[in-house]
Amino acid sequence: MTASSPARTLAADPMPADAHAGADPLRVWFRFIRLHRRVSAAVAAELKAVGLSIPQFDALSTLSEREGLTQQELAERLYVTKGNVSGLIDRLVEAGLVERRPIPGDRRSHALHLTEAGLALAQSGIAAQRAYVTRTLGRLPPGDVDELERVVLAWRDAARADRG
Repeated sequence: MTASSPARTLAADPMPADAHAGADPLRVWFRFIRLHRRVSAAVAAELKAVGLSIPQFDALSTLSEREGLTQQELAERLYVTKGNVSGLIDRLVEAGLVERRPIPGDRRSHALHLTEAGLALAQSGIAAQRAYVTRTLGRLPPGDVDELERVVLAWRDAARADRG
């Protein structure tokens, strides 16, 4: 095979090089992953400053949006296992941030509710994230943010539909 050979160099590349007139989807994917890592590290530092880890924040902020979830429902919303959530919730209960309440007619599951301290900490974490997003994504022109949302939602839909 010569350098000018039309054969693809990446056997796993799902699309021929000429399938897109614009940017290479694989290159965009790599940039997206790197951006995700950079943003996650920055947000982790912001959350650490208010006393939260990312998993703690994820649980508290999710419960601030919808209290009364079971551990299974919370695990599904966070895309983690029930076992991961169980230990996390145990620690949040011990810290006085979450409480488990019985669900009438269900002896195995409990509804998760934030305490006042848990809600206050969730709100601090949300404010820290809002500040970071304002300093970064918020600096983009509104039309770009609208386009990014459109693209992210389309990508999400494609990912949901993929059964590969």
